[in-house]
Amino acid sequence: MIPHAVLEIAAAHQPDWSTPEDLAAVRNELRARPPLVDAHSCYALAGELEFVARGEAVVIQAGDCAELFSDSARHRVQAKASQLHHLCETAESAGMPTVRIGRFAGQFAKPRSCATEVLPDGTEIPVYRGDAVNGVTPTAAARRADPARMLTAYDLAAEGLDALFMRQLLLCEAGSGISSMLAPTYISHEALLLDFEHALLRPDLARGGSYASSAHMVWIGERTRQLDHAHLAFAERITNPVGVKIGPNATPEELIAIVDRLATGHRRGRLSLIVRMGAEKIADRLPALVAALGTRAGQVAWLCDPMHGNTRKTTAGQKTRVVTEIQAEIGQFCRILREHRVHPGGLHLEVSPDPVTECVDTMAELSGALELGRYESACDPRLNPVQAQQVVRHFTRLL
Repeated sequence: MIPHAVLEIAAAHQPDWSTPEDLAAVRNELRARPPLVDAHSCYALAGELEFVARGEAVVIQAGDCAELFSDSARHRVQAKASQLHHLCETAESAGMPTVRIGRFAGQFAKPRSCATEVLPDGTEIPVYRGDAVNGVTPTAAARRADPARMLTAYDLAAEGLDALFMRQLLLCEAGSGISSMLAPTYISHEALLLDFEHALLRPDLARGGSYASSAHMVWIGERTRQLDHAHLAFAERITNPVGVKIGPNATPEELIAIVDRLATGHRRGRLSLIVRMGAEKIADRLPALVAALGTRAGQVAWLCDPMHGNTRKTTAGQKTRVVTEIQAEIGQFCRILREHRVHPGGLHLEVSPDPVTECVDTMAELSGALELGRYESACDPRLNPVQAQQVVRHFTRLL
């Protein structure tokens, strides 16, 4: 059950569940189900992230923007894991051990800037919030928030984790001599749906307290990291590694409070600060934040999300991102942290294992009159495999 004190705290970007009795039944069902991940593996990830904070490893955290139920079959999760593996191999070419964290097997919900959208015929319907909440089809019926979808999200996350386990087992049985191929793949998602997350809290018998059994690592988004809101309180309560997105409007006071609440008393690297400011703003905003933390800046893992601050629209009206801007933000991120003697700890990317054309390579391509051909994302544009490799190679050259 969600603690009464938590229920009294404001929680941003939660669905308007239309059937409270159905929601209560789903919560009870999730509480009765087995944990998706065990506390020991979460602690193992925390140990690897400690090396990242110490400057001895890097993170590649990559996967879908918003996973679709229809794209979460076992073979699709294995394809996403394979792409993550190849990105980590590229990162390791710089001689730095790599921690691999997937944005899959659970990334089924997204915060949205508007609660509704208006269709071309003038009809206003609820906005798509991810398959764990409603359907992507633009109809009023499909967009109704349905609590039962959280059960499907659980089922598919469980199947995805099993697919990752089988992939690992097959590699071991094949006797792979490449140690990087046998490195664990951890899963992560944004801890957005508090009804789902609280129902999957389980006791951490080794360390005391509770851990989020929905993923090895969860993060709190830029839109839900308010100091007096429920998402940060949830992150404060669990023993898992956690991340917090840090955008261009973050203040030094906010960042100090976040680090005090989520890093103090934990092992080094338990908290990852995931910087998402945009190529045009990061040089102006990030230095003051790093400086404000002083020596505490070295207690956290610093990751760069060069995707969310660099979203643009093409002439044809499609959302996209420009690879050169993504690379520019990564460059500034690494430069600023180096100047403050802090380790650039890794990347947080939205990618697809398919040859999609959702992101463009250069600014010149924004002015094209034609729509981007293969655009399959349910929400934001993702890098295709070639673009993702380019971005990771660019990062490794800066290490």
